[in-house]
Amino acid sequence: MTHALAILIAAVGAVSMAIGTQLQSSGVARTDKTVSDSGGGGFSLAQLLGLLHSGQWIGGTLLLGLSVVLQVTALSLAPIMVVQPVGIIALIITTYLNARLTHMRVGQAVLTGVLMCMTGIGAFVLLAATVAEDHPVTDQRLEAVLALAGAVIVTCAALFAVFGRRMRAIAYIIGAGVLFAFVSTLAKVVIARLLQHELGWLTLIGAAALLCAAGLGSWFVQNAHASGPPDLVMAGLTVIDPLVAVIVGMTVLEEATSAPLWMLAPFIVTGALGVAGVFVISRHHPQVVRVHRAAEHVPERDA
Repeated sequence: MTHALAILIAAVGAVSMAIGTQLQSSGVARTDKTVSDSGGGGFSLAQLLGLLHSGQWIGGTLLLGLSVVLQVTALSLAPIMVVQPVGIIALIITTYLNARLTHMRVGQAVLTGVLMCMTGIGAFVLLAATVAEDHPVTDQRLEAVLALAGAVIVTCAALFAVFGRRMRAIAYIIGAGVLFAFVSTLAKVVIARLLQHELGWLTLIGAAALLCAAGLGSWFVQNAHASGPPDLVMAGLTVIDPLVAVIVGMTVLEEATSAPLWMLAPFIVTGALGVAGVFVISRHHPQVVRVHRAAEHVPERDA
């Protein structure tokens, strides 16, 4: 019963996330008129400050904040393996909204990619719900999560510092998905520690790491909006994020200790299907194709 309530709350959060993502994307599109023609990211700080004057972007941000609150609530009721993949619902809503608002026909290939994402992650969460179980978050488990989160934060920050504007939408989306996976994981472990009445320095470091991952992940999301359509951004967040979070939940938090060995194969197949769907969308989405063609026809500057 608790798992069912958590899934329901996560589903409502997914709807809020879908609408918020669409509004944020519209706000970014109105504020940023330069990167969309290059196929790269590199959203500047000045452009980010400009978003504060966009009612659409602010409204989208508030809805995304609500989705985070609902997700954290769901995580307090059920394991990551059950809650996190439910966000895939947002992909269908975002794809529909973007197509209607842009008067664009997404095409069979994109719809196939969406179906791959939905089927893969849907089957994944059904499998996970049958075996997932919460365990106390010990110091050793928390230290392992913090070590992984630290490595991811440093790596993503370094990649952005080195490549910046040369990164394409798919790179930002993968980075955002991995970062937000650790936001969810850190939220889960911090909540668990508080419920265990263990407010020590490890828990405080976990909360600080959560804020760092959320900040950097949000920056990656804005860059993804500046270089890719909202349904592609959502595809990455609702596939990459849950897969990484579930892997951490299974291996570090040991949420799948009761799962039989034979379930490993279905987990791998369904997860791979969802990831493949993201790449199908990123390759065939008409907005991405248009950007790439525009970039190919940009005349080279004289040396």
